[in-house]
Amino acid sequence: MREFLATLSLGTWLLIAWVLWAVVAVIGILAQRRSPVSTLAWMLALLLMPYLGGVIYLFFGPRRLQRRLLHRAGATDRVAEAAVEHLRATRSDAAFTGRGMQRQLMRMLDKAGEGRAARASRVEVINDGDECHGAILGAVEAARDHVHIEYYIWEPGTCGEELRDALVRKAAQGVEVRVLVDHVGSSQLPGDFWARLQQVGGETAVFNELRITRFNPQLLNFRTHRKLVVCDGRVGLTGGMNISDRHSRRLSGAEAWRDTHLAIEGEPVRKLQRVFLEDWLFAHPADRERDFFNARYFPRLAAQDGPWLQIVADGPDDVEDPIHRGYFGAMTGATRRVWLTTPYFIPDEAILTALTTAALRGVDVQLLVPKQGDSKLVTAAARTYYDDLVKAGAHVHEYGPPMLHAKTLVVDDDVAIVGTANVDNRSFRLNFELIVVAYDRTITATLARQFEQDLRLSAPFQRPTREHLKRLGPLADRFVDSLARLFSPIL
Repeated sequence: MREFLATLSLGTWLLIAWVLWAVVAVIGILAQRRSPVSTLAWMLALLLMPYLGGVIYLFFGPRRLQRRLLHRAGATDRVAEAAVEHLRATRSDAAFTGRGMQRQLMRMLDKAGEGRAARASRVEVINDGDECHGAILGAVEAARDHVHIEYYIWEPGTCGEELRDALVRKAAQGVEVRVLVDHVGSSQLPGDFWARLQQVGGETAVFNELRITRFNPQLLNFRTHRKLVVCDGRVGLTGGMNISDRHSRRLSGAEAWRDTHLAIEGEPVRKLQRVFLEDWLFAHPADRERDFFNARYFPRLAAQDGPWLQIVADGPDDVEDPIHRGYFGAMTGATRRVWLTTPYFIPDEAILTALTTAALRGVDVQLLVPKQGDSKLVTAAARTYYDDLVKAGAHVHEYGPPMLHAKTLVVDDDVAIVGTANVDNRSFRLNFELIVVAYDRTITATLARQFEQDLRLSAPFQRPTREHLKRLGPLADRFVDSLARLFSPIL
């Protein structure tokens, strides 16, 4: 046997290695129970692209984040065990008053593990970047016990430095300050950006930090895309806006991005707090033995009479896909209108079918997207889906410039969604995301008015005519768009 093995050439050994890798990878893909189309696509890629297919799979193939691999279970389980008893003992016992589709959607998300809706004392819809920045600074300034902040993008511009300096002042006053940023999204921050905050007792952490010494290509995909502020366990902010000068008219003028955020007070903030702590304890394991689940971080709140909100957190470690289910359930339950605003529209088959079916049923389906997003590849891929919507009777509007970055959904008159999630595979299955489902007519009407206002700065998407298709330019454009669509699962 040794003599036989010694006669094998390097090419033969490489072939054997490739066959073994392909067999193991195919078994792994089959075990994931993807859709048949996705399964066959990856199998063909591995078999027809030796070695290159394996490299691509390492970076983009895994669909789920393995909790054991990243030790995330230690953080989430620690939070869950400590949270259940305290939160159940101190939450409001008010019964949800929604009816019809509201109740069905709330029940579905509850059964998906997101908890039931809770009543807020105050909710403000913020559609202006400078107002949002001011609201965050105001909440931080008013904090007396702690400030918890988590962001995908924190840039070192004027807004980033102003908020950082406000946190330094609060930490110097004895307020607990914790800041969590994503390593990829906030990669522009200089190494000493947090030095002053740390010197006065503030704590910072990086989510899924990538290091050369322990580089894992799969971690490139699994990012925290959340934007989250919690002050004293009573005031919270979340939505589409990052800490960036790009959202500010004061700093960017007419080029400022259009976006939407929510400022929340009351019981729903308790869920925002829990989401932050899950991510914080994962990224900052030194705090895992600390007791965060007490009245200091989760204060008992008086009965509320404001809007009903349901906080939905999702990530690649959640097999229930609650955000995807939330969008799908709301769209399929609509009877009058579905008004969707998203900067990145690369729907999977389920979401595209939900939208086209709603349009065919006579529901007013309108999609608002940027005319040119911040990624040409994403914009090209998105346009390949517009034809299906238009043919079904939906209306597609292209906004701007400037860039449209808001992520909202208005359904009928009493259901609305605002959050961090885009309508794409990355948000639904790869990133850690957060949305707020509002069961409230006033919030829905406010978002609907903003949608109508945004339409004034938009133009309807026009399907190419046969005459246009005869010219080489549009044909080339359509080919590029279709090629970009192939990358939809990883965009």
